Amino acid sequence: MMVLDSQFKNHLITLMNLFEKYGGVPTVSRIVSRFYREVRERPTLRPYFEGVDMARLINHQVKFISHVLGQPASVYEGRTLEMAHGGLHITGAAFGEVAEILRSALLEAGMVPEDVATVMGAVARARTAIVET
Repeated sequence: MMVLDSQFKNHLITLMNLFEKYGGVPTVSRIVSRFYREVRERPTLRPYFEGVDMARLINHQVKFISHVLGQPASVYEGRTLEMAHGGLHITGAAFGEVAEILRSALLEAGMVPEDVATVMGAVARARTAIVET
């Protein structure tokens, strides 16, 4: 049996509350759709998505974000962050720009700043798995 430390347990409880607090999959779908709409409008980010099946990516991202926010009984079966972003040569600047778009989308969806900070903390921890250059 795996024992979780109290800080990690509290983090999971907070995230589960975020998924439920903000309306679940319908809200996450709106956030992800708005996020990718803006990402694809940015000239600096558009090249990362050339030739990508956006409907498939958006569907995948809704599942991933729902999982990250604590969707009950959610099991994420996608690729690791390293595998999904490997070879894309994502720069620190591009990562920062995408993170800012996500932050704006979360605020626009009605998340309070404290909850946005929780999500953005998870995003910041993922930076080393995504940024190559």
